Amino acid sequence: MSKNNFILCLFLIFFMATTLSPWKNSSDNSSKKDVRELIDSWTAMWNSYDLSMVEKLFLQDSRVTYFSSEKEGLVKGFEAVREHHAGFGFAEGGKDQENKLWLEDVDIEVFGAAAVVTGIWYFQRGSEETDRSQKGPVTLVCIQQEAKWRLAHANFSEYK
Repeated sequence: MSKNNFILCLFLIFFMATTLSPWKNSSDNSSKKDVRELIDSWTAMWNSYDLSMVEKLFLQDSRVTYFSSEKEGLVKGFEAVREHHAGFGFAEGGKDQENKLWLEDVDIEVFGAAAVVTGIWYFQRGSEETDRSQKGPVTLVCIQQEAKWRLAHANFSEYK
């Protein structure tokens, strides 16, 4: 094989690998936008303590999982995740409260019908100063189900 044919073959292999790869997302930007909207809705749920949003945001079956920074062990299954939020005082339709949750340094990576979201969560209780806020890393796994993104797993850690 000549040097030119070899280079052409390498180029074709590279081209096919980068354009036809199952991990290459032609709709990556729109998927990231949709996942970001899900994460923003999840943050809004926390800031309004709206328990009715759990069913709109999480996968509604026994596969959903949740590691809390506040409670040891795995929370598994949709009903358990819903009860976990109710235990924090979430109410149907939400309620007025002073606590605030937000995310910083958010990164979203889309892998076909799944996405991994990482960031740093901050939680300020009432009117506490932000330097006394709780914070730590969070990983959220989202899946696309029936053309909608849903949370399938959440893992919160807390910096001490």
